[in-house]
Amino acid sequence: MATQTKAQQRAREKVEYDVFLAACPSRQLLDRISDKWVVLILCALGGDTAGRPGGGQGATAMRYSELSRLLAGISQKMLTQTLRALERDGLLTRTVTPTVPVTVSYELTGLGLSLLDTTRGLRGWAQAHMDEVLAHREEHDRAS
Repeated sequence: MATQTKAQQRAREKVEYDVFLAACPSRQLLDRISDKWVVLILCALGGDTAGRPGGGQGATAMRYSELSRLLAGISQKMLTQTLRALERDGLLTRTVTPTVPVTVSYELTGLGLSLLDTTRGLRGWAQAHMDEVLAHREEHDRAS
């Protein structure tokens, strides 16, 4: 194997992210995208609201108020923080339209769309297996 300079070694380590290492930045990203509100926001912007009024399967732009109504239980502060973080990470774009009042909408970027199948899978799995999980919880609690 060829000898590497320290700079080459650091560059290689930077490219080879390993989520199992505490200092790896990919761990922070994994923490972000595994958050329940992130999963739900990405699914909502991905149009994954079938069975809901106006829901479909295609990616769509949504206004803040639409997201707030759709995501029952999310506080205004949490929604704002989560949307800002997703914009910072490049997963969605925020578009301000100069109307009266100002219209702000959010839409998935290409990077956000690339994560959409994974988040849809998590949401779908949770919904499909909830009865089974509840049964296991009851059984575990009875045995404890």
